[in-house]
Amino acid sequence: MTSRPSNRSPLVAPRRAVSARKPAAAATPRKPAAAPRRKGGSSGGGGRRGGPVGRFFAAIFGAIFRVFWGLVWRVGAVVALGIFAVTFYFYSQLPELNALLDGRARGSVTLLDNEGDVFAWRGETYGGDVRAEKVSKHLRNAVIATEDKRFYGHLGVSPRGIASAIRINMSEGRKPFQGHGGSTITQQVAKLLCLGVEYDPTRWKNEAEYETDCRRGSLVRKLKEMPYALALEWKYSKDDILTIYLNRAYLGAGTRGFEAAAQRYFAKSAAQVNPQEAAMLAGLLVAPSTYAPTSNLARSQARANVVLGLMEEQGYLTKAEADAARAAPATLSPQATQPAGGYFADWVMDSVPSYLARGTTEDVILHTTLDQHLQKAAEEAVSYIFQNKVREGSVAQAAVVVMSADGAVRAMVGGRNKAAPGSFNRASQARRQTGSAFKPFVYAAALDLGYSPMDFVDDSPLTINIPGSGPWTPQNYTRRFSGIVTLAEALKQSLNIPAVRVSEAAGREAVRKVAEDFGIVSDLANGPALALGVSEATLVEMTGAYAGILNGGSAVKPYGMIDLTLRGEKNPLLTQSGGIGERVIQEDAARYLTWMMKQVIDGGTGGRAKLPGREAAGKTGTTQGARDAWFLGFTADYVAGVWMGYDDNRPLTGVTGGGLPAEIWQEVMKRVHEGLPARPLPVKVPEPRARPDTSNTSTAQSEGYGDPNYNPGYTPGYNPNDPNAQGGYIEKTPIGPGPSLGDQINGVLDNLLGGRW
Repeated sequence: MTSRPSNRSPLVAPRRAVSARKPAAAATPRKPAAAPRRKGGSSGGGGRRGGPVGRFFAAIFGAIFRVFWGLVWRVGAVVALGIFAVTFYFYSQLPELNALLDGRARGSVTLLDNEGDVFAWRGETYGGDVRAEKVSKHLRNAVIATEDKRFYGHLGVSPRGIASAIRINMSEGRKPFQGHGGSTITQQVAKLLCLGVEYDPTRWKNEAEYETDCRRGSLVRKLKEMPYALALEWKYSKDDILTIYLNRAYLGAGTRGFEAAAQRYFAKSAAQVNPQEAAMLAGLLVAPSTYAPTSNLARSQARANVVLGLMEEQGYLTKAEADAARAAPATLSPQATQPAGGYFADWVMDSVPSYLARGTTEDVILHTTLDQHLQKAAEEAVSYIFQNKVREGSVAQAAVVVMSADGAVRAMVGGRNKAAPGSFNRASQARRQTGSAFKPFVYAAALDLGYSPMDFVDDSPLTINIPGSGPWTPQNYTRRFSGIVTLAEALKQSLNIPAVRVSEAAGREAVRKVAEDFGIVSDLANGPALALGVSEATLVEMTGAYAGILNGGSAVKPYGMIDLTLRGEKNPLLTQSGGIGERVIQEDAARYLTWMMKQVIDGGTGGRAKLPGREAAGKTGTTQGARDAWFLGFTADYVAGVWMGYDDNRPLTGVTGGGLPAEIWQEVMKRVHEGLPARPLPVKVPEPRARPDTSNTSTAQSEGYGDPNYNPGYTPGYNPNDPNAQGGYIEKTPIGPGPSLGDQINGVLDNLLGGRW
C-alpha cells in the first residue's frame, strides 16, 4: 500500500511528455531547421537573407545608410545649433519695443498756413506711436489679410509661403527670389529693421540708398532674415511685432506708419478708419508711391477693392459688409485734396536754417504766412488764362507771387502745373531780365532827389558814347518819339529814351543804390542800359521791391516764416514779426511814384490790369526779343507780381507785359480781393507844371533845360526838331520855390558822388 504512490508517478510523466511533444511534431515542417541538410544542393544561394551576396550588399547599404544618417543628423544638429546661436545673438541685440517704432533717421517738417492749418509736409511724417491692439480692427485685419494670413500661426517664417512665391516667380519668368518674396509680416519687420543695421551716412549717400540696400532680395538675404525673424518672435509677442510693422511701414506721400498715413489721407486717427479706408491703407503696402491716393485716387480705390475681397474671403468681413464698403469707396479728406502751396513750401524751407528744415533730426512745426485762399486764387487765375487765352499745346510758363506790403508772402505759383517737392520754382529760382518793370526804380531815384512827376523830359533820339563800346542809341518799343513829356507820361507809356535820360540825370549809381536797397540783389548793369532793365532778378525780389513802394519807401525782405517750433514744445525756436527794413526813399517820393504807377493802369500800357471799382498801380515789363514779360503792381491791400516766358529762354510770340501777364495779374487780384472793401491807394498828386518853350535852343539852355550836370548825354547845339540830333535835355522844375545856389551845387555833387549825402 505504501508503494502505490511511487508507482503512479511515472504514469503522469509520460502524459506530460506526450503533450509536450505535440507542438514539436507540428513544427517539423519549418524550413529553417531543414536548411542545413540542403547545403551544397542544386538550389544554392537562396534563403531568407539572400545568401552571402545578399548579405554583403545589405551590409554595404546598411553601412552607407548608417554613415549617411549619422552625417545628416550631425550636420542637422550643427545647423540647428548655428541657427540657434545666430538667433540668440540677434535676440540679445534687440532693444525694447518702444525703441523700434520710429524708424526714421531724419525728422519731418509740418507746414501750417497763416491760420494754423496744415497745407504741406516735408521729410517723412511720423504720426506717433500706435499699438496693434488699439488701431481699428478693420485696419489690423486688412493688413493681415493682405500681407500674411497665417501670421498668428507660424514662428516667423513660412516655408509654404516661400515655396509658393518661388513657384510664382519662376512661372512668370523671374529669378526665384525676384518679385514675390513669400515673406511673413515678421520677415518684413526684419527688413524694416534692416536686420539691426542702423543708418550710417558715411556708408550710404542717403536714406533712400540705405533702405534700398536693406530691401534687396537674394538668397543670402533670405537666409539672414530667418534667424532674425525667429529672434523677433522669441523676443516680442505677435501684437508687438505687428505694432512695429504698423509704425515703420512707408505708405506714400512722405508718410511713415499707419497713423501718419491715416492723418495725411483721411484726417483721422488709425483707430477710427472704416473698412474701405483700412483697405486703401493696407493696399499701399505693395507699392506706396504707385497706389498713393494723392497721386491717383481711382487706382488706389481699385487696389482697395482687392483688399476688401481678401478680407471677405478670410472671414474678416461678411459679404454684406464688403459690398457696402465697395459701394462707398474711401475718399481723401479736404486737406489732402488741396495740394496748394507746394512751391511756397519749398521756398520757405530754403529760408530756414537747414538743420531745422531739410536736415532736421527733429519733428518741426513751421507756421507760415501762406494764405490758402489767396494761393488757390493765384493758381486758378493762371489756369484760367492758359485755358482761355493761350493756344493749346503751348509750353510757355508763368509764375505769380502775392505778398503784403511788409513782405509777408501770401501765395506763390512757381509754374503752370503742380509739381513734386523740390521742382524748379520759377518764382524764386529763375533769374530773368526785368525789362521796363525796372523803370519805377529809375523814377524813384529821381523823385527822391527832388524831381516831380510833372517835370519834363525829352523823348527824342538819343545817342550816348559808352567808353570801350562806342555809341549807344536806345529806341522806344513803338519806334516813335513823343517829344517833350512829363515824367509821369513817360512812365505811363513806358518810354525808353526818357527813362535813360532820367537815369543819366539822377545818376546811375543813385538808381543802382535805390534798386539794391529795395531788394534787387542781383548784379546790376553799369552802363546806361541799366534804366531799361537789362539786369536780372527773380520774381520774389521784384515783388518785394514793389512792396517797398507801397509801404511808403522802406525796404522789404520777403519772408514766409512766422515761427518755428519743435513738435511737443510750446516756445518757438525762431520767430519773424515782419520784413520791413530801412527807408530807401522819402515817403513823398514813394507817394508820387505810386500816383505815377496808377496812371499806368488807368490809361497807359497796363490798361488790361485795371480792376473795376478798385484803385491799383503797376508797371509792365517786356525784355528785348520778348523773352520775358512782366506785370507787377499793387492795391492798398496786396502786391502781386507776374512773370511769363519759356524755360529755354526762347522769344514769346505776341506777348508783352501789358498783355497776358497783365491779364493774369488782373485775374489774380480780382480773386484775391473778393469780399474786401475797396480802399484808395496812398498817393500824392503832384501840381501841374507849365510846359517849357523849346523853340529857342539857347533859351532852353539858359533856363537849365540842357544843363550837362543833369544830362550827361547833352550835345551843345541840340535842336529838338531835328530827328537826327544827338543829346537832349531834361527839365527839373523844383517842387515849391526855385532852387537856391546851394541846392544846385548839391544836385551836382549828388550826380558826381552817385547818391544822396
